[in-house]
Amino acid sequence: MVFGDLMGFSDSDYAYNQSRAHSADVFFLKMRAWFWGSCGALSAFLIGNILGVFDINVMGWIIEKVSGLWGH
Repeated sequence: MVFGDLMGFSDSDYAYNQSRAHSADVFFLKMRAWFWGSCGALSAFLIGNILGVFDINVMGWIIEKVSGLWGH
């Protein structure tokens, strides 16, 4: 792992959870996924809003590049 034993899970703990799927272990894996998914979604939302404040249109660039593939 990049950050070591972050949130109490190491590589050996993860391997244990995958080999012996107790209900509590599965619950904590789900909570970990929900935690990091929520953090990622919130971060993407905040970064998108900050880019919008500075008039940086990432989606417009993507649409322009994709449509440019067909309309040289």
